Amino acid sequence: MITSFNQAGEIDFDRLTIHTDRLINNGINYLVVLGTTAETPTLSSGEKSDVIRCVVDACGGRIPLIIGAGGNDTRSVIESVKSADLEGVNGFLSVTPYYNKPSQEGIYQHFSAIASAAELPVILYNVPGRTGSNISAETTLRLAADYGNHTGQTG
Repeated sequence: MITSFNQAGEIDFDRLTIHTDRLINNGINYLVVLGTTAETPTLSSGEKSDVIRCVVDACGGRIPLIIGAGGNDTRSVIESVKSADLEGVNGFLSVTPYYNKPSQEGIYQHFSAIASAAELPVILYNVPGRTGSNISAETTLRLAADYGNHTGQTG
């Protein structure tokens, strides 16, 4: 889901609410807010929290809401997972670590740490063309066996 901005470069919460309603009214099954291919890298932590609250309010529990919690710094991802206001949120989408090109064991350890910290399901987001790393089926199955809050791969 895109983040709406006004001419001054600030988040346009009225437009974000309208966009949320439009998506839901057009039959989508769930929303992903603050994914890695959205404007997320350019938002402050306060802005991210404000976007989540706006979309949660606009969504009103009509469909599941997933929030992006990804990055190549495991500690930062865990901090964002632990500090997020989870009221009205159904899960996290977390991208395979990018740039560092971790081994499969490194990928396993990254997601293992996130799963241990997360109160909600974690969806593994595998986009090798953007991250430079690819989570194998074996690593996915290992995580699924070890952590019930991992729900599988996308992408």
